[in-house]
Amino acid sequence: MEKIKNPSGTSLLVPSVQELAKDNKISCVPQRYIQPQLEDSALFAVDTVLQIPVIDMHRLISEEFGSSELVKFHLACKDWGFFQLVNHGVSSSLLENVKMEIQDFFNLPMSEKKRFWQTPQHMEGFGQAFVLSEDQILDWADMFYMTTLPKHSRMPHLFPQLPLPLRDTIELYSQELKNLAMVIVDHIGKALKMKEMEMRELFEDGIQMMRMSYYPPCPQPEKVIGLTNHSDPQGITLLLQLNEVEGLQIKKDGMWVPVKPLPNAFIVNIGDIIEIITNGTYQSIEHRAMVNSEKERLSIATFYSPKQDSVVGPVESLISEQNPARFKKIGVEEYFKNFFARKLEGKSFIDVLRIEHGN
Repeated sequence: MEKIKNPSGTSLLVPSVQELAKDNKISCVPQRYIQPQLEDSALFAVDTVLQIPVIDMHRLISEEFGSSELVKFHLACKDWGFFQLVNHGVSSSLLENVKMEIQDFFNLPMSEKKRFWQTPQHMEGFGQAFVLSEDQILDWADMFYMTTLPKHSRMPHLFPQLPLPLRDTIELYSQELKNLAMVIVDHIGKALKMKEMEMRELFEDGIQMMRMSYYPPCPQPEKVIGLTNHSDPQGITLLLQLNEVEGLQIKKDGMWVPVKPLPNAFIVNIGDIIEIITNGTYQSIEHRAMVNSEKERLSIATFYSPKQDSVVGPVESLISEQNPARFKKIGVEEYFKNFFARKLEGKSFIDVLRIEHGN
């Protein structure tokens, strides 16, 4: 039987934070979750006034407003690397089902969840990602992570075994978000005046991964991080908030900007692969998830990347004598293997692929 080619790596097994937080007796956070750098407030200044741009998908694809919305789209990708996408065409009833059923999934008894827990061989399943040593500081969150497309890359004990109706809902959601991701990458190509099929050929039948995250309330939220600051390695990310609790913050001009999610909007961000493909015109942005003491926060991030057997590097049409290639070329399979072998840390992974040019 053909071995499943799986783009994700391994992670050390750690306890469930959701179970830990259920224990009402904990009034202080266990040492392994305390982030000492949070005490340096200069590093963590927050700007509560700025808001990420909003892009209207309906306008973007319309004859009438397409060109003016494309300019907005280009500036959002170039200046922010993040935007909220409204009027995206994914039905609100599907989104409601996704929200409800993922909440139920995280609320399954631990005995049920054990069937979907990570193993020492695979990062996919319930647990935490990127835990590489026993003394590493942990995030205040549980996640459920899996490869959803192409279908032959799915782990047989995960997606096919999901409880119903969640399995059918995620199947439909996976297809809808693949279609949406393709429209977004097409418009990236359009905004940068690339050759017409350049982006489509790279991303068609690409790799899709999903990460469902559960951030429990925390007795000392100022001492922990729900998800360590990082940029996403993939092409693009589409994040759906499953409840109204804020927590996502993005780094802009040295400040952290909290994202106030609009109802049923997708929060879209540029990943490292798009930064490489666009030769740095669009840049991936560091972001993190914070938690609070009152209420849990849930989200589902869907990552979309070029197909497994492709090579990523700056596209030819964006390279010139004045603008030489800033990144090395690398095969997608090797790219993800290298990424999952590291700790999650800012933009340290993409920095390895940079080409230094002398002045």
